[in-house]
Amino acid sequence: MPFTRCAGILLHPTSLPSPGGIGDLGPEAYAFADFLARAKQGLWQILPLSPPGMTHSPYSAISAFAGNPLLISLERLAEHGWIDAALIATAKAGTPRNRIDFEEVEVFKLPLLRRAAQTFLEKSDGQRRRFEDFKRDTAWWLDDFVLFEVIRRVHGGAVWSSWPRELARREPGAMRRFGVDHQRELEVERAIQFAFFEQWRALRGYCSQRGIKIVGDVAIFVDYDSADVWRNPEIFSLDANLEPTVVAGVPPDAFSATGQRWGNPLYRWETCRARGFDWWIQRVSWALRTCDILRLDHFRGFESYWEIPASEATAVHGQWKPGPQEEFFRVLRDRLGDLPFVAEDLGYITPEVHALRDRLGIPGMKVLQFAFGNPGAHIYLPHNFIANCVVYTGTHDNDTTLGWWRSGASKEERAHVQDYLGPVDENIAWEFVRVAFASVAQMAVVPVQDILGLASEARMNTPSRIDGNWGWRLGPGLLTAELSDRLAALTGMCDRASVPLPAPQGGGEGPEEFAA
Repeated sequence: MPFTRCAGILLHPTSLPSPGGIGDLGPEAYAFADFLARAKQGLWQILPLSPPGMTHSPYSAISAFAGNPLLISLERLAEHGWIDAALIATAKAGTPRNRIDFEEVEVFKLPLLRRAAQTFLEKSDGQRRRFEDFKRDTAWWLDDFVLFEVIRRVHGGAVWSSWPRELARREPGAMRRFGVDHQRELEVERAIQFAFFEQWRALRGYCSQRGIKIVGDVAIFVDYDSADVWRNPEIFSLDANLEPTVVAGVPPDAFSATGQRWGNPLYRWETCRARGFDWWIQRVSWALRTCDILRLDHFRGFESYWEIPASEATAVHGQWKPGPQEEFFRVLRDRLGDLPFVAEDLGYITPEVHALRDRLGIPGMKVLQFAFGNPGAHIYLPHNFIANCVVYTGTHDNDTTLGWWRSGASKEERAHVQDYLGPVDENIAWEFVRVAFASVAQMAVVPVQDILGLASEARMNTPSRIDGNWGWRLGPGLLTAELSDRLAALTGMCDRASVPLPAPQGGGEGPEEFAA
């Protein structure tokens, strides 16, 4: 799908400076949308909105369809009668404002969300009709997700394959009995998901009326301990005991001598094909109901993927296996129409992966931090771009540009930057922003950390590191009018300014009850 020339900012909602120890879909999210509009940005790129698993990574989620409850704004719930405002007046959760303590936030916030949901279920107002509509429209994923959540909680958070056999294998009688015995808890979880999607669609509508499109993220894999694998074991490579036989990762490279063993179960693509890729059609269709443009994480896995025996502790002894390739995308397009995809085509990419992407007409990604030093990386230099691509200064997996410049860039890379851009120093981040915006790439996206010129302490994720990721938060008051005006001037000069739209009334596409 062709895209118009535009620019945007990468910022996951958890990083917003909301109260309660974690960013959410409340006032700070609307303030960020206002900042984007003033800065003439047409894109807001986010990470997956799914509820994360044990590592708090949004790329290892317990559901490909559900929303992360921790993103629900307690302030919005209080404003509309779900919870007493006094209960959240001191919503500090004790965390430093620039980092998320996920465990502490969960202990603080999840009981309040359940209490709010119980209050909502006891009410009888206009929201109840929308709740009933929501349950009916999403029953195809919602009913299994809430069962997964409650069964897991009843069994102390144990992985689903260790539950009693009748529940792990979803025997109909056991499922019915559990549903009857835990009816209220299941309905509370449904109400929490309703609150999430009400708030998200209100925010998305607010953005839409300001000419801002949401760039979402579809992680190719799901977590083994997820509602998706529990509900659909036949489409994943599991043995007779429902344990993974092979898992996902990437082979050894210059950054890791043992590769990366992600541990996600791999798909039985032959089974997916025989079923007409039905689960994937549902997944992409639902993603398009929540976002405007979809970044396909690990695009190369659709051409070929690294298969690691589950018994192996590292990724060294894996092998390449063919993915579903062009047939997969043809089926999606036949069912869903022309799709607004962006391919995350970074890492070890073969000519076959590039050829698949080009045949499909999907824009790939160019990352300026990768462009310098090694001649093999010069495909990321702007003079080698084609228009059908998305340029980034860095991604959520990179250090910030200033952090990379100070400690990550080699001597050769630093010299090449100076030769290519001219003299640069601590203003390196804005130099990269300028180069990205001035390039021929149709879309240019910059992490908010680079707009602010922040160093390594603001890094979002370090691949292969288990702890300490995903917790960075934006400090309050940093996104000033002066900064938005500076960004707007650059955006306009580079012909990337979004088209101004009339001021919105209410919450746009989303329900007014949760709008700003």
